[in-house]
Amino acid sequence: MGTILMVGTRKGLWIGRSDDRREDWSWSGPHHDMEEVYSCLVDTRGGSPRLFAGASSSWLGPQVRWSDDLGETWRETSGGAIRFPEGSGATVERVWQLVPGAADGVVYAGTEPGAVWRSADRGETFALEEALWNHPQKPEWGAGFGGQAFHTILPHPTDTDSVTVAISTGGVYQTTDGGASWAPRNQGIRADFLPEDQRYPEFGQCVHKVTRHPSRPERLFAQNHGGVYRSDDEGGSWTSIGDDLPSDFGFPVVVHPHRPDTIYVFPLGGGDGRYPPEGRARVWRSDDAGESWTPYDDGLPDPFYVAVMRDAMCADTHDPAGLYLGARNGAVWASTDDGTRWRQIISDLPDVMSLKVGVVE
Repeated sequence: MGTILMVGTRKGLWIGRSDDRREDWSWSGPHHDMEEVYSCLVDTRGGSPRLFAGASSSWLGPQVRWSDDLGETWRETSGGAIRFPEGSGATVERVWQLVPGAADGVVYAGTEPGAVWRSADRGETFALEEALWNHPQKPEWGAGFGGQAFHTILPHPTDTDSVTVAISTGGVYQTTDGGASWAPRNQGIRADFLPEDQRYPEFGQCVHKVTRHPSRPERLFAQNHGGVYRSDDEGGSWTSIGDDLPSDFGFPVVVHPHRPDTIYVFPLGGGDGRYPPEGRARVWRSDDAGESWTPYDDGLPDPFYVAVMRDAMCADTHDPAGLYLGARNGAVWASTDDGTRWRQIISDLPDVMSLKVGVVE
């Protein structure tokens, strides 16, 4: 079995290849040199891997590109990019998210400004999810520090009509009718940046990332701008699980590929100091769905004064599982023992914005 790791940065994409031991890595890059790569995807459906990159050029704008030969050659979405309909008054600035759907050939994209797009032909063309784009609450969605974007798209693993998405700052939304309608799913999530008596709104939360395990689709985990949460009813209600963490601010949240109650976060010191508490890089793991947490730092740097972004942490499906962590100092660390011990596998890249890994034959 082989392992493919895509590293999207502020100045291009790097592709790492290894075997199932994940000890030695070979690298190619930069692909899409000097373009911002905020999203990438290793799509292993269809027998052979297809690599996707959401790249943004200062001259050409945002593009969705794909490769069927591990980055040797690249093609672009029909027409060159995802574009809003003429007369909409909107322009796509970045592609923040690329994820596979539950149905064969379906790929979703999330963009800035906040919109979700669906492809039924494995990324060759995309169509706007118009009911979400025209949602009556949309005029009140704000923009986080990084802009207004859908940073999370979670297609239900078996129900092709059900998709959960999250935007900063707008909150979690869900469709159960194939995109014909969308409802907010934010009960119990606080928004600390609002006045005291308005901190639990129906929508308007700044969500950084949401994840789930495919064997437990009703259970969601969320890392917000202040707050780590779990939902046991697919977003109908949320419970805080961040009390034992040194900070409940952070960007990524990752679920273990084989253990649905095991999750990982990388706490940061809040909006004013976006580096780990005490300047120590630690991955915090919970093996009981957030009831308790344990820090792991073996092989991670100390001191460490940079952030790990929402899509710069991921897990592969090997057993034992591999965890990957990329930082804004251009370094990537890997663990091959469920996140217990870490080692640096590449350094001196531009700011790492996204990591995606795939296991291939």
